[in-house]
Amino acid sequence: MKQTPHEDKVTSKMQPGIITLNGFLGTDTRHYHTIVAEDEKTLASLDKTPEELAERLEYFTKSSFDSFMGPILIDDIYEVETEVTRGKLPCPFSHAGIYRKTVTTLVNKTNNLSVRWTSLNIHLIKEHHFFEGLGSTFRLDPDFLIKAIF
Repeated sequence: MKQTPHEDKVTSKMQPGIITLNGFLGTDTRHYHTIVAEDEKTLASLDKTPEELAERLEYFTKSSFDSFMGPILIDDIYEVETEVTRGKLPCPFSHAGIYRKTVTTLVNKTNNLSVRWTSLNIHLIKEHHFFEGLGSTFRLDPDFLIKAIF
């Protein structure tokens, strides 16, 4: 099926070197619509929504944002640290807004799972249900993410 001009633009912005060094698709050759659909299917089978995951990621990011002394313990289970670097990133879907360059790292002390995400990841999940393509630097596998943050 032929892409619309908007889809062409979005796909172009997801390529390496346009918004981020490594792009958003990684080694995934699927159309971003297919990536979204498959991740939504996984979430439905796990009885979670993209919005629930985004809210949880935002909770950890906000809770750890002002800690300049390294990781903090949240809810007695999650060791979380947010690092901020200069600059902001736009959404590849041409959605309004720009997002601070942050990387939040979480270690679940109960199951020893570790995951990291960016402020842009939170937006992409909440607004576009996009967890990035397989092999991308910040791909968040929904099944693994749920195990780590809940």
